[in-house]
Amino acid sequence: MQAGDVIPAVKKPPIERIQLVRYAGASGDFNPIHVDETFAKAAGYPSVFAHGMLTMGTLGQFLNQWLGDPRRLRKFSVRFSTIVWPGDVITCQGTVRKVDGGVATCDFQAVNQKGEAVVKGSAEVTI
Repeated sequence: MQAGDVIPAVKKPPIERIQLVRYAGASGDFNPIHVDETFAKAAGYPSVFAHGMLTMGTLGQFLNQWLGDPRRLRKFSVRFSTIVWPGDVITCQGTVRKVDGGVATCDFQAVNQKGEAVVKGSAEVTI
């Protein structure tokens, strides 16, 4: 592993409404804005939308698949950029920024089908 290495991109299936319901159950985040269309529209949104942590989890899965061992992930942080809607297709991608003393710092992002970054982040991993 060296600076500039590209982490192979992973394209996920479209976000489904049932996925939002399943995530709500798994996470305990039952905010109706994620699962109740009427509630979401009353709040001013065009539809329900994905939990930010669902997208963050997708990025964590992406990194762990690349690493092959979740114990190698030492630090993980993200910043949410835009909303993920049902039907959005998320692609996870990243690069190795630097390598120092057995630790690599990586930058990664999840982008939607329009190429918009929905979540950006960085991670430290052992090599």
